[in-house]
Amino acid sequence: MEIGATLRKMRKGAGLSQDSLAEKLHMSTSNISRLESNKLKLTLEDAKRWAQETNSMDMLIALMLNVDVASVAHMLSQLTQVATILLGGII
Repeated sequence: MEIGATLRKMRKGAGLSQDSLAEKLHMSTSNISRLESNKLKLTLEDAKRWAQETNSMDMLIALMLNVDVASVAHMLSQLTQVATILLGGII
């Protein structure tokens, strides 16, 4: 997934408009739009603040690691089920 598309998904998932996020991040609405359309380079500091304001640090980490959050969540769910079965006989 492109960085801009992920940023947009993070913002929309938090229920924020470009204007409201721009205000929270102390940047222009134009820069929010440019970041979401990959026309402006995202800095690490801006990425961190974006994730904090949208409460989506998991998506930022997944983006940085180039993994899909849904896939990781599914794998962890399966691992938890297996661990529960295996540990069920011990506890």
